[in-house]
Amino acid sequence: MNTQSGQKMTQYRWTICIMLFLATTINYMDRQVLSLTWKDFIAPDFHWTDADYGNIAAIFGLVYAVANLFSGRFMDWIGVKKGYLWAIAIWSLGACMHALCGVATMWHLNLGSMQEMIEATGDVALAISTVSAWCFMVSRVVLAVGESGNFPAAIKVTAEYFPKKDRAFATSIFNSGSTIGALVAPLSIPLLARYFKNAGIGGGWEMAFIIIGALGFIWLGFWIFIYQKPEESKRVNAAELAYIHQDETSEKEAAQESKSEKGAIPMLSNSWIYFTLGIIVLVCAFMFSAWLLIPAFILLNVPFWNFYKLPQTWAIFLAKLVTDGVWWFFLFWTPAYISDVYGLPSDNPTAMLLIFVLYAITMLSIYGGKLPTIIVNRTGHHPYDARLKAMLVFALFPLFTLFAQPLGRLSYWFPILLIGIAGAAHQSWSANLFSVGSDLFPKKAVGTMTGINGMAGGIGSYCINKFSGQLFDYADQTQMVFLGFQGKPAGYFIVFCYCALAYIIGWCCLKTLVPKYNPVKG
Repeated sequence: MNTQSGQKMTQYRWTICIMLFLATTINYMDRQVLSLTWKDFIAPDFHWTDADYGNIAAIFGLVYAVANLFSGRFMDWIGVKKGYLWAIAIWSLGACMHALCGVATMWHLNLGSMQEMIEATGDVALAISTVSAWCFMVSRVVLAVGESGNFPAAIKVTAEYFPKKDRAFATSIFNSGSTIGALVAPLSIPLLARYFKNAGIGGGWEMAFIIIGALGFIWLGFWIFIYQKPEESKRVNAAELAYIHQDETSEKEAAQESKSEKGAIPMLSNSWIYFTLGIIVLVCAFMFSAWLLIPAFILLNVPFWNFYKLPQTWAIFLAKLVTDGVWWFFLFWTPAYISDVYGLPSDNPTAMLLIFVLYAITMLSIYGGKLPTIIVNRTGHHPYDARLKAMLVFALFPLFTLFAQPLGRLSYWFPILLIGIAGAAHQSWSANLFSVGSDLFPKKAVGTMTGINGMAGGIGSYCINKFSGQLFDYADQTQMVFLGFQGKPAGYFIVFCYCALAYIIGWCCLKTLVPKYNPVKG
């Protein structure tokens, strides 16, 4: 692209986008090591049940939710260059800490060797499962605190480097890192664990955590030298800077219109309704884990509470709350599903191929961020209206998961293909939902809003993982029957039904609370 002066526009914003993509890829690989190793490598060592794993996965989601309250504001305060460094350093450390859980368990229980731990029975086995689960929870807490900074930082960088019309596409590109991470992980992590186990290095899973965790420290070195604000970067010329700031005129006009309004964020006439909803949600979260939220009540200040008086906040929050747990369920439980229902361990070539194909299908989501742009170009609709239309399309595809379990009787390929389609729809939905936040809120508040968004996703993750672990153990023990399925398959079918309907519910929340473009001015 050339300007009127003949200057060719640089494309450095896409280099930044690639860095965001790599960070997100590492982020998802770190969180997936556990899901790919627990069933066939870790559980036999520590005598875990599905409920044990469900609790560990749930605490990750809960801490991730609470940490997002702070990570978004932290990024707005410290800036994304330093903030991203802190975030990825913490989560990489947390990833590596998992490798020490076996040693910590043996030390705490005065056990002489890993073999003694594996052969334990009765009360000793119960103690091992309990202590080891708590050790993993501590590691997951550190991982969750660090990983909570990824999306607030990435969305804030996207708002800095891309105009509104390109943000969903840029978001879909870096957000596809979650798919790539999930795609690479099953082809590498079980093989790493098996290789080191056969080599006699612990249970094998320890080195998988260390190797994958170390990738984040490598990324740090590149980020230090690559990122600068576009106004300060020597690699961004005037033409690209003008392209990035093309929305600035309209934003200034909007700011002038809001001068007569009181406060940085307008208080709507029915704001007490949304404020009350905020109190209810935080009270519920407090009941889940009071010790995590005590710092929140101490540190959060009045401007933060203003977000909860806005329908824009609640539209995004509720849409994220009911849908994000679906992706986390697929991410954390699909390897166990393949093992439980079809008897294929995670390092089995067929199981690895199934997971690979599933996440290869979700790569289609990279086009999800482009659909609103296509709708705008063809219809001339406002980007927000186009985004809602696109998100309705994406909300329909997960309905196919209603058929995943029934068709699984014919072949295990059917549920994998249908879950892959639902996963692609989720990533497309998620990319646009993140962009809704940057559309409706000013740049200075994008990090905080993304943090609130992430908190909603974390609460959804906590609920679905906690419920799933308990449900699968119950279904297995009682041989529960649901729509013709018995035992664990019946439990999985129940969760699949929720996954199918979640996005329709989320879209209705979004459309009801913010039916038309109504940005927060300030």
